[in-house]
Amino acid sequence: MIRVLVVDDHSVVREGLCRLLDSERGIEVLGQTGSGREAVKLCKQLKPDLVLLDYSLPDIDGLETTSQIVPLKTGAKILILTMYANEEYAIRLIRAGAAGFVIKGASPEELLTAVRKVARGGTYISPAILEKMVGRMGKSEKETPEANLSDREIQVLVRLARGATTREVAEELHLSVSTIETYRSRILEKLNLRNNSDLTRFAIRRRLIDLD
Repeated sequence: MIRVLVVDDHSVVREGLCRLLDSERGIEVLGQTGSGREAVKLCKQLKPDLVLLDYSLPDIDGLETTSQIVPLKTGAKILILTMYANEEYAIRLIRAGAAGFVIKGASPEELLTAVRKVARGGTYISPAILEKMVGRMGKSEKETPEANLSDREIQVLVRLARGATTREVAEELHLSVSTIETYRSRILEKLNLRNNSDLTRFAIRRRLIDLD
């Protein structure tokens, strides 16, 4: 039996995922939540075999959530579910300890295949992302602009690109406003951008955020 924790902040999507998984033989949904921090707590309590984790969460993102779950050493495998077809996200998440990366919009069959493969100790990456990752093999590590950014800089960039103020970003990441301003300056300099509007256009172009 594959015991799964489902993490997605959209209740309709989360409920749909739970119904799909529970309808399959050999898969049981242990719990569900829409919060990254709550997911970390539930991993400690429930010790699932697999965490189906949405990348975009309202408190801490999938990268941070993964980075907090992996050191717990509960044995939980992490399968990321995301709408962002960006290989940089996939590379960083795999490095952080995730075992799979599936694009939202994948068929139920693909998702179930990924769940079973990751639960068995394998790795699954959606074909569209895998193709981009393979395309980067043999190229410079810093070939894509966002590859020059640290994980924290990526987190700040995404929040600013979505329209959050520096104070709001500081509160979300539990950092000072001056620290976020410093990150913002570094990001603009590294990406050769001028302002937050440029950040938003860059993030959309690089598929780091969606248009909604």
